[in-house]
Amino acid sequence: MGGTGPFGRALAARLRAAGDDVVLGSRDFERAAEAAVELGVEGASNEDAVRGVDLVVLATKADAAVGTARSLPLESPLLSVASELRSEEVRSIAERVAEVVDVAVLAGLHSLAAGKLGAEPPDEDAFVCGDKDARPIALELAQKLVRGRAVDAGPLRSARALEAMTGVLVGINRRYKAHAGLRVTGLH
Repeated sequence: MGGTGPFGRALAARLRAAGDDVVLGSRDFERAAEAAVELGVEGASNEDAVRGVDLVVLATKADAAVGTARSLPLESPLLSVASELRSEEVRSIAERVAEVVDVAVLAGLHSLAAGKLGAEPPDEDAFVCGDKDARPIALELAQKLVRGRAVDAGPLRSARALEAMTGVLVGINRRYKAHAGLRVTGLH
């Protein structure tokens, strides 16, 4: 979904490297097909990309997430990876998406940078929150992306904190000219 941007492309490449079947979606089929050939995955329109999949990853820009989710014929759980770096909105993007779709909604992967996914899996943790019954499939996907752990961050309301962490990490990385990520210590 929205997979032709930097994060969607990096995610598709990482999942393909992990041996997963990937369908890269876009509003523009030609754009999806072109990116898919480059990445060695299947390309489709957004509407076709969500059919028959185990998990839909909504990798759009923040301002397009709710509208895109609303327009899709969803049958599978949806994982929103979008973050708003500056917003007065109290609800997370994932919470707003959950209001307009009839499938389980999750949020996660917010602390992972597209540039780091394209190479080797980063040595950091990946966080997922949302629908309790759908969390296992999203955590399984998250574990394929990192050398650290896939961390269950609880219910969908935790997406507010996960999305906010993105802004904190962006600021830290700019300030220190780094590529910092997150690890949780003390988990067994």
